[in-house]
Amino acid sequence: MKIVRTYLKDVIIIEPNVFGDHRGWFMETYNCRNLQEFGLDISFVQDNQSFSATKGTLRGLHYQLNPKAQTKLVRCTKGAIFDVAVDIRQGSPTYGKWYGIELSAENKKQLLIPKGFAHGFMTLTDDVEVQYKVDELYAPECDRGILWNDPSIGIQWPFEIRPVLSAKDENAPLLKDADNNFKYGE
Repeated sequence: MKIVRTYLKDVIIIEPNVFGDHRGWFMETYNCRNLQEFGLDISFVQDNQSFSATKGTLRGLHYQLNPKAQTKLVRCTKGAIFDVAVDIRQGSPTYGKWYGIELSAENKKQLLIPKGFAHGFMTLTDDVEVQYKVDELYAPECDRGILWNDPSIGIQWPFEIRPVLSAKDENAPLLKDADNNFKYGE
């Protein structure tokens, strides 16, 4: 397993070791001991999976408020996505900055998105499946979002088309108006 740091200090790319032969391939998608060796002590409690039928489907930007904030370990198991993390920790030197990466069934990369970051993705192909682990159970009373195209964040989504959105995502507030109880360093 290879850990790659991004310019958003706590957002990490995980590249698993893939072992292939004439039958196909094998990889460990999660190993707590390997993450602990990199200083990441995370106890995941829930696995989630989504399916998006259409290229250009956008899900996000989502997060849960404290005390139910979630760290996410995201991977794409069918198709491809452009996955994004946005730093929403007030007082952070990278507040409002974003990081994006292509995750696909082919490249097998994963993105670790810690508490204090909003998360979203856009599908790059039809028939996409995304799986992710979280370290806190879903809490609807803490579920929040930020508008996917907030100009203060300026995410450069990969398509110039209007994405396929849920009503919730289409009507999410701007970062400056969103509920946010994350403080940098806490």
